[in-house]
Amino acid sequence: MGGFAWVTLATNDSYSLGALVLAHSLRRVGTAHQLAVLITPGVTPSMREKLGAVFDSVTEVNVLDSRDAANLALLARPDLGITFTKLHCWRLTQYDKCCFLDADTLVVQNCDELSEREELSAAPDVGWPDCFNSGVFVFKPSLDTFKSLMDFALQFGSFDGGDQGLLNLYFKDWAHKDISKHLPFIYNMCSTACYSYLPAFKQFGSNAKIVHFIGASKPWICHLDSESRSVQAPGEFNHVKGLLQYWWDVFCQDVHSNLSPAMGIEVEVQVQAGLAGALANLTLGEPRSAEQTALEDQWRRQAWEQGHIDYMGRDSFDNIWKRVQESLGETPAAAPADVAVAIPAAAVAPVPAPAPAPAPAPAPAPAPAPAPAPTPAPTPAPTSAPALASAPVAAPAPVPASPPTPTVTSATPPTSPPVSGPPQPQPSPEALKVDPSPPGTPPVGSPQEAQGSEPLDPNAPVPPKRKGSGPSKGSTSESGSYCSLA
Repeated sequence: MGGFAWVTLATNDSYSLGALVLAHSLRRVGTAHQLAVLITPGVTPSMREKLGAVFDSVTEVNVLDSRDAANLALLARPDLGITFTKLHCWRLTQYDKCCFLDADTLVVQNCDELSEREELSAAPDVGWPDCFNSGVFVFKPSLDTFKSLMDFALQFGSFDGGDQGLLNLYFKDWAHKDISKHLPFIYNMCSTACYSYLPAFKQFGSNAKIVHFIGASKPWICHLDSESRSVQAPGEFNHVKGLLQYWWDVFCQDVHSNLSPAMGIEVEVQVQAGLAGALANLTLGEPRSAEQTALEDQWRRQAWEQGHIDYMGRDSFDNIWKRVQESLGETPAAAPADVAVAIPAAAVAPVPAPAPAPAPAPAPAPAPAPAPAPTPAPTPAPTSAPALASAPVAAPAPVPASPPTPTVTSATPPTSPPVSGPPQPQPSPEALKVDPSPPGTPPVGSPQEAQGSEPLDPNAPVPPKRKGSGPSKGSTSESGSYCSLA
């Protein structure tokens, strides 16, 4: 057969709807090349028939097909089955060259010039521009390349769990080897990038040739008003609402009329049908009937289950509140407002004001070394002076003339008792006076000499004389003369 072909993949009926719109968008821009689609067992027979009416080639692939020797090795890694499904495009050897397009892309201008690009040509990914986005890429079918990719995948896997991570690892020199393999962004304009860089989209968006609705929100999930045929764009698609409306225009004009009501649907009180079956039973351009409303409710329910909620449209709070009022037959009573209770000011504990942060204290300057304190002169402990009338006080020893000694000017008693201990008796000033006249020499052998400095008590009793103790020859009298003892 040879030549160039546009290739896409449909794994179920929902993605088959995207594949059908993609095929018709290619026909609308007047492509001169073949259209091929890869499908999996998840696509129903009715949908396969519709695909066959638009695509030139419909090929079923099964990654885990045990009849294929190349797929036997995949049984050890069943988690990579979905990843490897896209790799089957390298087995389309009936074509010389192909361009793969994800089923969530939309061609808005003719881009047959991509047939002149070489393998592997792709546009940068908006999340990491050194990697290419695998939603649109030019490749050359080859069984050798397919086998090499399979072996590489089994050995290294995918860093993101999908085909994009695997292909970027395999074609690792794409970022720097050949700039001619870098497709301009207009060949894979991601809808999320339009939102993140809105000024650039307003400036260059009209040049886009292929639009890629990446992410979980797909065009066939968005709500369509069947009567007006206008789409209610969710928040992430609000800036590309015109392109989203074009997708639905292609669907309503080229796809919807070819869908069969027999696509496994059953319209009763409860609608049990897939998304494709629900869309097949839509009546476009006419007032809604009971069945039409039930189908749209089923459609919206499926969108809710997939996390696509129209917060700005039918699922807004105002519409939900209106539906609640209609179901109850009356407006629900509003909750009573909170009653403000006056609390005495005294009962309210004052909230302490936060203490100001202490200012950092300046570093203390080094103090000079303290001068040594003068040694105080020892103060004589006060003693109890005896009565001077009974015994004279000994005269002080003569002091040599040189060197002179300091003179004591006064002996003033302390004005307050010591801090600790019982108070001591203070001598009178008269007792501290010194008599300058020398005292008489006490008699030798007197009681004062024998007893030291203690005075003789005149009232003390005199001991009796011992027998034979009278004065003898050579003795002296009591006047103090020496005597001898026999």
